[in-house]
Amino acid sequence: MDANTGKPLTYREAGVDIDAGNRAVELMKKHVKATYRPEVLGDIGGFGGLFALNIHKYSQPVLVSGTDGVGTKLKLAFMMDKHDTIGQDAVAMCVNDILVQGAEPLFFLDYLAVGSLEPEKVAAVVSGVAKACSESGCALIGGETAEMAGFYADGEYDIAGFAVGIVDKPKMITGKQIQPGDVVIGLPSSGLHSNGYSLVRKICFDVKKFAPTEYISELGRTIGEELLTPTRLYPRVCLPLFDHFDIRGMVHLTGGGFYENIPRVLPEGCGVEIDTTAWPQPPIFSLLKEWGGVEWPEMYRTFNMGIGMILIVPPDQVAAIQKNLNDRGEDCYIIGKVTAGTKEAVLKGGVFNG
Repeated sequence: MDANTGKPLTYREAGVDIDAGNRAVELMKKHVKATYRPEVLGDIGGFGGLFALNIHKYSQPVLVSGTDGVGTKLKLAFMMDKHDTIGQDAVAMCVNDILVQGAEPLFFLDYLAVGSLEPEKVAAVVSGVAKACSESGCALIGGETAEMAGFYADGEYDIAGFAVGIVDKPKMITGKQIQPGDVVIGLPSSGLHSNGYSLVRKICFDVKKFAPTEYISELGRTIGEELLTPTRLYPRVCLPLFDHFDIRGMVHLTGGGFYENIPRVLPEGCGVEIDTTAWPQPPIFSLLKEWGGVEWPEMYRTFNMGIGMILIVPPDQVAAIQKNLNDRGEDCYIIGKVTAGTKEAVLKGGVFNG
């Protein structure tokens, strides 16, 4: 009983609106169904997502899973009240991670937690998730929208994603075959992707005191638009390479940048040298360095610096891989080589040679 009104309490009066939740589900249904692959069984609303694995396609099928969130980049979505792209970040952070092991993404699940459920906002977030799933070739087969009254600030939410992919065991990309002389190919990022945003927000909004609507001439758009650019999806870029080329190692450049991520794929006795002058660097990175007085090594430890995915391949296949990518309209750059040495990335070129 409500002590103020004397009326019986309801779940809605406690801050959870079941009717709003049902409306959100209806709004997102068309987006979700658009991602379905033939292997998906059942419909929206079950207690679990069903996916019939095509076991005849693989001799030794291995399931590869990954989970991640978006981090403090969500603050940009709140600041700009724009929610239809942040879902791509959740998908990309997961599918790109399983891709580096040679896995084709099969299906995706999301978890969206809100303080107060606004059906249109939830549907906008899920539309971004669904669009990214479609572009990655994976089905959005399940999700949870949790209304947690009093837990999040007004208008705020959190999102996490979970991806499952598959690879034939003989075709797994493990990095074990990497050897000195192999070539490092970089695929460009769409910008900052989803890492380093605690530092980015401190520089842009605490140090520079920008509003999200501040137009930055070097970027040709507002700082908010730049920072909210979604993480690039790499499955459709890389999957066609796996059946035709010897991709010995792959690296998704996320938190930890070049220094932390590249060694994760290297076998003992191998190192990597990166030429930092080998690709065009998007202007946002030099601007952040200038605005925040950040040292170059810290920049390459925190950000992707314009390279979102790395392929490590034998030298005799480089030209054919470049042609394959270029013929499909994809840019790529030879950014380094594998050397004999310890499992570390050494950056050279420009400021790193001094």
